[in-house]
Amino acid sequence: MLLAIDVGNTNIVLGIFKGKRLLYDWRIATDKNKTSDEYGLLFEQIFRYNSMSSDDVDDVIISSVVPTLMHTLSAMSVKYFNKEPFVVGPGIRTGMNIKYENPRELGADRIVNAVAAYEKYGGPLIIVDFGTAITFCAISKEGDYLGGVIAPGIKISSEALFLQTAKLPKVELVKPKNVIGKNTVNSIQSGLVNGYIGLVDYIIEKMIEEMKDEGEVKNVIGTGGFATFIGSESKYINKIDKMLTLEGLRIIYERNK
Repeated sequence: MLLAIDVGNTNIVLGIFKGKRLLYDWRIATDKNKTSDEYGLLFEQIFRYNSMSSDDVDDVIISSVVPTLMHTLSAMSVKYFNKEPFVVGPGIRTGMNIKYENPRELGADRIVNAVAAYEKYGGPLIIVDFGTAITFCAISKEGDYLGGVIAPGIKISSEALFLQTAKLPKVELVKPKNVIGKNTVNSIQSGLVNGYIGLVDYIIEKMIEEMKDEGEVKNVIGTGGFATFIGSESKYINKIDKMLTLEGLRIIYERNK
């Protein structure tokens, strides 16, 4: 079986694949201060809870946007799973032509999402990943990575509003019934949620305009932690695929094993 690990700024998502089938997936908090042993013991607990052991794992693949954790998790993989992990980065085969000015600047999560989305849905397409940051990725009809957009995520904006103002409270991220709030909490919720729906749709609309030479963009895929919450309200996002990154890790593993 394959253990796929995607390290984000807020969460680490784990998945166990048997062939092409995702058997289990888990989400844990990203902690830059944890040691390889602490992560190893945590993974062992998760495996035992699901009646598995580290011996069931044949290979490990990791993508990370947190450089300080790459060594930690690689060391954990060697010590607790006895596997040198595949690491998504320079030198690994993705099967995708990256048309970024400097491909090394492109986050591993964006590459992995792009590989999975093109494999599953074809191109041209747009991927919107609702994580700590919201990333937008444009993929051509031939499967080339054209570029994208990065914006602060809704949780970052919510925290900044609370921390940088004297009287505004921290609020639960839910969509209020009306755009016009009748109290401070509803007003903040409306600004955050409706504001991000507008941000997402405007950027997608402009991306579609700039991609007109690629043909009709039939698929706009939403993924990441807030994909259902924000993406389901978008007039352009027509598919929510929460497991897109894990699927991309599996595909890249199969191209490199």
